[in-house]
Amino acid sequence: MKFGPVPLHEAAGLIAAHSVRADDATLRKGSPISAEIVARLERAGLREIVAARLEPGDLGEDEAASRLARHMAGEGVSAAEPFTGRCNLHAVRAGVLRVAREGIDAANAVDEAITVATLPPFKPVAAGEMVATVKIIPYAVPGALIERARAAALSPPIAVEPYRLTRIGVVSTLLPSLKPATVEKTLRTLAQRLAPTGAGIVAERRVPHEGAAVATALADLIDRDGAELAVIFGASAIADRRDVIPAGIEAAGGRVDHLGMPVDPGNLLLVGARGAVPVIGAPGCARSPKENGFDWILHRLLAGLAVTRADIVALGVGGLLTEIVSRPQPRGGGASAEEEDG
Repeated sequence: MKFGPVPLHEAAGLIAAHSVRADDATLRKGSPISAEIVARLERAGLREIVAARLEPGDLGEDEAASRLARHMAGEGVSAAEPFTGRCNLHAVRAGVLRVAREGIDAANAVDEAITVATLPPFKPVAAGEMVATVKIIPYAVPGALIERARAAALSPPIAVEPYRLTRIGVVSTLLPSLKPATVEKTLRTLAQRLAPTGAGIVAERRVPHEGAAVATALADLIDRDGAELAVIFGASAIADRRDVIPAGIEAAGGRVDHLGMPVDPGNLLLVGARGAVPVIGAPGCARSPKENGFDWILHRLLAGLAVTRADIVALGVGGLLTEIVSRPQPRGGGASAEEEDG
């Protein structure tokens, strides 16, 4: 593409580099320059204009953006109509955004004229939500650059995994310090979290804060009630792998995959399973509707995505969600479960 000032009488058929207004003539940035507008600008006294001229093999900005965006869109994602060198990608279903970072990075590295931006990986998205955008910086690029960017991205790097698990079971352990109203509020908050995913609470158990009671309740939720995912809210936060909730999971024939998470709020989260059914030991902050580390893990599991120890330990960068200086010390002064935010 050639770019720069050209005599006005040679500008017909080129692309206006900048908006121009003269008398009653208006030429918008990025629009084709017609013979009619050339005549009107000449009558207004203009003799020169800054314009872009496509060369053989070039793609206009809209076509270039559209070609790359269509390649980037995987399952659950669609590319919209391009405009001003931009093509947006939208989720066609609710779910969790999957992004192959290496593909995005490789496409962006091909040339400064090509840019691709996405929402953060594993972000929950709604149907119709914009999840990424492709923007071509100049008015045209060599078609070969777009082909290089498509090849660099390999398979489509942007997809939306649909929510797959819908039957959620809940165990709440009880201590004298835990108010019944807190348990009710916790269940309502969880139901609100689940609503956008199409999941719901199919059964819940309230049991003493004892390992054996947790084990019985967890087994019942899975074997009798058909829970596809279990969440355990402890009356006291999990402090160790030998604590009540992890012990109860193991006594039910389950396993603990990881305890602790470098996300705050959300540090005291446990991930495990009983057979093929994922189990989350919820941190105290999961009782609040505010975003916390529990949301990050819950949505991945609801979409049927594995959550490994490596996945969890990689969450530290960006894992500080709120300022912690102003928060009360969670274990100071005998805090109860509703005050513990870990």
